[in-house]
This record gives sequence, C-alpha cells and structure tokens, in this order.
Amino acid sequence: MIQINLNPGSAKKSRSRGAGVNFAGVAAGAISRVKDPYLLAAAGSALFAAAMVGLMYVHQNSRASDLDAQLQTAQQDSIRFTAVIVQKRKAETQRDSVVRQVDLIKSFDNKRYVWPHLMDEISRALPPETWLTSVVQSNNSSAAQQDEAPPPTAKGKKAAAPKGPPPVDTTSVPVVKAHIVGQTVDIQALTRFMKLLEASPFIQNVTLIKSSIVIADGKEVTEFQLDASYQAPDPSAIKTVPVSLSVR
Repeated sequence: MIQINLNPGSAKKSRSRGAGVNFAGVAAGAISRVKDPYLLAAAGSALFAAAMVGLMYVHQNSRASDLDAQLQTAQQDSIRFTAVIVQKRKAETQRDSVVRQVDLIKSFDNKRYVWPHLMDEISRALPPETWLTSVVQSNNSSAAQQDEAPPPTAKGKKAAAPKGPPPVDTTSVPVVKAHIVGQTVDIQALTRFMKLLEASPFIQNVTLIKSSIVIADGKEVTEFQLDASYQAPDPSAIKTVPVSLSVR
C-alpha cells in the first residue's frame, strides 16, 4: 500500500523540535543530582561574592576618577594661591618696614624738638621787666646712670656685670629738666612767670629753688632760680603747618 504525505513540512518541524537542547531540563536535572545543601550554599555565596566584588570594583574605579579630578584641581589652586601668598607676604614686609621707619622718624622728631619747645614756652611766659641769665639742662647722663644702678647684692657676693650696653628706647620722649636763672624788678612778675610756665602744655613741675635780692647796674633786683621739667603735650596742643620749598 502506498502512503503519500500531503504535509511534508510537519516532519521537519517535529525533527527540528526534537533536535533542540532543553536548558531548563538540564538545569533541573543537575539540581536534582546535587542533593547536598551546604554545597548549594557555598555556590550561592561564591556567586554573591563575585557580584559584590564586581560592584565594588566599578564603584572604586568611579571614586578614583573623581578623586583624581579633585586632586588636579587642588594642585592647580595650590600653585595659583602660592603665588598670591608670596606677593601678599612681600607687600606686608614692605608695609612693616615703612611703618617702622615712620615710627622711628616720629620718635626722633619728638626728641629733636624738646628744647625748641621749652625755649619757646619759656620765652612766651616771660613777663615784662624780667629777664633770664641762664637756662641749662639740670639732669645729665651720669645722674641717669646713677639712678639706674643695679640693686646691692648679699654680702660676699659680687654683682654681675651688665653684658653689653643697655637697650636704647627710641620711641619714648626723654626726661628733660631745665634749671632757669633770671632777674626781675617786680616780685609779682616772678609769680606770674611761674603760673604761665605751669599753664604751658610742654612744662610741668615748676619749682622755685631760690630767690634773693642782688645789685645789678646799681639797682636792687630779685634774682630767682627755678626748676622745670618737660612733658609730652596732648596731640591737640600741637599745630602742624605744611612746608613748601621753592626749587630753583
């Protein structure tokens, strides 16, 4: 008996379907063969560890890239700010040098004009019919050194000799005491003279040392001796004016 296949493609499809690999079946068969739960747990842990290592590797690479970019930015900022800091320190050094020079000049000016101020104030306070015969500085360097003598030491011990010269204070105004000798024909003029000296912002501690009657040009006059000290005036009492010099 002869059979004719009226649908020839059905046989090929059945053969192709039978020739495929069933991965689900293979996996199920492999799992069914492995019956040890510890081995399954170990395999799962290994897979989880491999996944975590991969994630950490990717994360660390990303973090390293970010840190590298931040490091480069910080290095560029450091180079730029270093130049700025060097310029700033140089400017501060120049400023401090100028300030020290200005302060030194001011201190020298304060000491330089002590006697001009004293003489000007004494001349301004001098009343009529009164004249001066002597104006000298009463405190000298030797007296100052005696005042600054070291304290006595215990018996049998020698005082230590000072090492080098004492430091000089260039910023303070020196203590200047003046001894004034003059004559007047009016005793009240002497009183006015002392009051005017005390009223001066540059003079303090005016003290009458001695007054006596003497003969000058055949006339009796009162000779007096005064002691006075220089004091630093209030800044408001000092008037400064600009000085202009013509250049030829």
